[in-house]
Amino acid sequence: MAAGADSRVWHPFADMARVRHEQFIVTRGEDVWVWGRDGRRYLDATASLWYANVGHGRREIREAVMRQLERLEAYSMFGDFANEPALALGERLAELAPMQDARVFLGSGGGDGIETAAKLARRYWHALGEPQRTLLISRTSSYHGTHGYGTALAGIEANASGFGELLGGTIQVPYDSAAALEGELRRQGPERVAAFFVEPVIGAGGVYPPPDGYIEAVAEICERTGVLLVVDSVICGFGRLGSWFGIERFGVRPDMIVFAKGVTSGYLPLGGVLVSGRVAEPFFSGPDAPVFRHGATYSGHATCCAAALANLDLLEREGLIARGRELESELLEVFASLASHPLAAEARGGVGMLAAVELEPDALAERPDLVQEVARLTRERGVIVRALSSALAASPPLTATREHFELIGQALGEALDQALGASAAAS
Repeated sequence: MAAGADSRVWHPFADMARVRHEQFIVTRGEDVWVWGRDGRRYLDATASLWYANVGHGRREIREAVMRQLERLEAYSMFGDFANEPALALGERLAELAPMQDARVFLGSGGGDGIETAAKLARRYWHALGEPQRTLLISRTSSYHGTHGYGTALAGIEANASGFGELLGGTIQVPYDSAAALEGELRRQGPERVAAFFVEPVIGAGGVYPPPDGYIEAVAEICERTGVLLVVDSVICGFGRLGSWFGIERFGVRPDMIVFAKGVTSGYLPLGGVLVSGRVAEPFFSGPDAPVFRHGATYSGHATCCAAALANLDLLEREGLIARGRELESELLEVFASLASHPLAAEARGGVGMLAAVELEPDALAERPDLVQEVARLTRERGVIVRALSSALAASPPLTATREHFELIGQALGEALDQALGASAAAS
């Protein structure tokens, strides 16, 4: 598409009045780098949308996809149909899962996974003779995708406004207070609550690591009250926090884990839910076991599963799972160096390979487009960062090094300087 042409593609989360004529077109990628149509090379400090964990252009995944396409591209898994890559992936993920006798429900992405987990939580209690347990609790600033349940669960107000009445039976509590969860359970009555949804580190909502002891505390509350603990590891999994699903570093055994993104490093769309044996048992046992009437057309897509298996091989063989934890302090150190900038309010990170710099509220009030402007100026310096509502974030591929982190810090610092200069000139 020629520069300035009117796009026929409606971009997600985009100001199309501007984007329709100002697209940044990516043409290829290699490891931590991508190239634009302008011919320039850019450091992908976001791993695209938090997912390119093994980096771009990996031959091993491409060849695995080609081999599978030559045999069977895809086939429905409804009813008793299955395919070999899906079964192999299910076995492998279940072996890695931090819960006993895990089962795997596959879909097309993280949004699918949240829908699955929310419906399954309610259906589980119905199967156990407690149909009143329908309330779903999540946290402020959380992001759980953009499907129906995910939009209702998410704690980012801007993502829920303007759509009218959303799905009922969802409640948000403050993201940093286990006491707030316990208080809400007392108010509602735990016998009415189906599940609590938690991201190990809040990602798209601003990169908020959990307060010390928070994850362990909410897990204990859920166990004590019987509420199902659903961990949303869509961003945090597959090495981003230094373990397979992110939650292991807190010593917690959840009832469900929603995964996507890093399971294929984004090479093909895939996601799903790991379900503990306890939650799966009513659906797997006895002649009158209920049917979970839910599923995606591409559940267990053979080629997507083949990509995932090759990706898991790379993560394991190259020792990439541990890097999210090994390098977390180095990435935070770079972002912390930006926290003293006049336009910056604070730096966040230190739990996994993701970090953010929050911009000053007064500066944002004066210039509502400041986050997007700093992201654009950073990209002009050859580094792509993620523009969040009030912060700029980085979550580079797990193959990134200290030298790449320094490039991120340098480009962001210069962009903040230029934005500060523009503000001073305007005043």
